[in-house]
Amino acid sequence: MTSDDTAHPGIPRSIETHSELTPERTESVLALLAEAAGNDGQQAVSEQGRLQLRGGPREGVSHLLLSVGPELVGYAQLEDTDPVEAPAAELVVHPAHRGHGHGRALGSALLAASGKRLRVWAHGGHSAARHLAQVLGLTLFRELRQMRRPLTDLNLPEPVLPEGVTVRTFVPGSDDASWLAVNAAAFAHHPEQGSLVQRDLDDRVAQPWFDPAGFFLAFRGDELIGFHWTKVHAEERIGEVYVLGVRPGAQGGGLGKSLTTIGLRHLAAQGLPTAMLYVDADNKAAVSVYERLGFTTYETDLMYRTET
Repeated sequence: MTSDDTAHPGIPRSIETHSELTPERTESVLALLAEAAGNDGQQAVSEQGRLQLRGGPREGVSHLLLSVGPELVGYAQLEDTDPVEAPAAELVVHPAHRGHGHGRALGSALLAASGKRLRVWAHGGHSAARHLAQVLGLTLFRELRQMRRPLTDLNLPEPVLPEGVTVRTFVPGSDDASWLAVNAAAFAHHPEQGSLVQRDLDDRVAQPWFDPAGFFLAFRGDELIGFHWTKVHAEERIGEVYVLGVRPGAQGGGLGKSLTTIGLRHLAAQGLPTAMLYVDADNKAAVSVYERLGFTTYETDLMYRTET
């Protein structure tokens, strides 16, 4: 445990770092995240970060719990698994406890734990997060756009697959290895997505939202060359272009657009009114494709980092 200053007169603030969380601590963190999401309108910790709360220790993943007295009021997760990039972090403070320096305390603890070599996500890019980044001496590094389009009256042309390409749905346990290989190749320069391993896939397959009927694989002969994994956010009634990838060497023939259309039609057939996706703002080609498919920017996540 590392102690900080006092959050309120006479009430100690402390930060504990754990390599894994007990079930009780996990539930406390999830409750904190839910309170913050209800206030902010979005999650402060990504899906991957929330999955990493459960299931025992994860190599390179640390959990920082900030408490005021006995009450958990802040959480941060630090992931140091990329062999090249600086460790990545996400953090959140309970809405009722903001304005007391807890975010700065967590940020300072993350800087210390990472040796002042750090990347931090600010989901939604709120002004308070931008201010905290400035206070911590971080600079803007990456812009991730969430784009959306309506699915009602979907009017997309019939997808035309490249010659010799067929599409079927994912079979858990049978297609795992080939999908992981193509995903790694398609996202070789994308640290979060391209580094997924079997445990990460298993985590997602075990989630209530997983539906293999919405996970489309494109083959040329017996070789997997592309995929479109869709996801349904049941409570929000939104369908997501969850992951779309084409193996290097199979790009440029319209496969990505055809797979996107197949997935959007699948989501529309379930009566969902809206589709969403995430794309890096500097990926001009992908942004252009999605704009031509009717997507527009809905909100933006920002990543800050220490100067390198």
